[in-house]
Order: sequence, then C-alpha cells, then structure tokens
Amino acid sequence: MTTTPTAPTATAQPAERTGARTPEAAELIGGARERIDALDDRIIGLVQERIAVSAVIQEARISSGGRRVNLSREMEILSHYRDALGAPGTSLAMTLLELSRGRV
Repeated sequence: MTTTPTAPTATAQPAERTGARTPEAAELIGGARERIDALDDRIIGLVQERIAVSAVIQEARISSGGRRVNLSREMEILSHYRDALGAPGTSLAMTLLELSRGRV
C-alpha cells in the first residue's frame, strides 16, 4: 500500500516562517515583523536624507576653503550616539559618518 505525501498542516507553517509554536504567537510575530519592516523603510529614508544634508554641508565647507570632514563635529556625533545607545551606538554613528563622507 502506498501513501501520498500530505500538505503541511497549519501548525507547521508558523514554525517555518516565524519560529513560533502556536498560531497566536505566529500572528503576533508576523504583525511585529511588518512593523519592523515599516520602521526599517523609514530608517533607510532618514539615512538617505542625512546623506543628502551632509553633502550640502560638505560642499559649502569645501567651497569656502574648508576641509571636507570636520573631526570635532564627528566626535560630537559619536558621543551623542554613544550616550543615547551605549557602545553599539558608536558603531552605528561610525557607519552613518562613513555613509555620509565623500559624496560631494
């Protein structure tokens, strides 16, 4: 006698997609992930805006005879992020500064 494979049950799907073990938890996780995706889209947009504003500042500084990078200002930014987010904030600030440099 041969058996045919059956389709995955409703309880198998949540574990595959969310790691949850109940439909309720899977629903909660799915909704929270949608919110995270929306937040990530907003963060990306803000980073792109920050890069554009930084380019305006760099262009003004360079055209007035200054340097592209203002190290004392960068130190202020690093400190601000570290104070707000702890040590990982410093890494985040460094990444933002790196993204914003040299776009002029």
